Amino acid sequence: MAHELGLGPVLHWPITSRTTLRDGLYQYDPLTRLYAAGREDAPSEEDIGRYIRLGPLGTALLPYGRPRVLLIDEIDKSDIDLPNDLLTIFEKGEYEIAELTRRADPSAEVMTADGPSASPHPPPSGGRAPLDWPGARVTVTAGTVRCNAFPLVVMTSNGEREFPPAFLRRCVTVELRQPAGEAELSAIVREHLGPLADQSDDLVRRFFERSAAGTLATDQLLNAVYLCRHADAEDRRSLADRIMPYLSGPIDDD
Repeated sequence: MAHELGLGPVLHWPITSRTTLRDGLYQYDPLTRLYAAGREDAPSEEDIGRYIRLGPLGTALLPYGRPRVLLIDEIDKSDIDLPNDLLTIFEKGEYEIAELTRRADPSAEVMTADGPSASPHPPPSGGRAPLDWPGARVTVTAGTVRCNAFPLVVMTSNGEREFPPAFLRRCVTVELRQPAGEAELSAIVREHLGPLADQSDDLVRRFFERSAAGTLATDQLLNAVYLCRHADAEDRRSLADRIMPYLSGPIDDD
């Protein structure tokens, strides 16, 4: 979607059980700031923005001319409070940086989740990089980040938990079903592997045979097709079975 709509690099926020809303908004590094202040060559005017980096969600909410795309990956692995904590952010499209609001001058140039290496092009010469240039330090005024256009947020879930109704009613839910037949699986293999998908019908058929007896994932088939083409194996079926172990039940010896 980001490529087709020309919305720049995708911002990626992988979720774990320890992830908090603050992790997605911004990070503040007080230890590095304290160390820099104690150096003899420390500048007289402190640049607090050097110690604040916006997270993927915080970067997505910057006032870009066009919205960014944010992938929140595996939201169901989060702490139980995170979906509810996101509601206010999704409602208002803004947040405060507490370390800035407490200062006499609550404005600063902070770093973003894109990072300087994220952009394939350097900033324009002779001036500050524009806000739509990924990797630029951006100015936060009055300690508040407020979006111009709401970002396009895609959240993935493995269905391992339920979400509160207030959260779900702000989402458009799309369930990705398993491929329905060999023709659909073959099309997926061709889309991912191109010419390597030629003469892979036997592996697609074997995948379906095995999936009737246990849980398999489509990427296991892609791995099997790829390796069987490069390994020059005499027994493709045996190699494919070892690459496509069942994801449920007891683990095979090998």
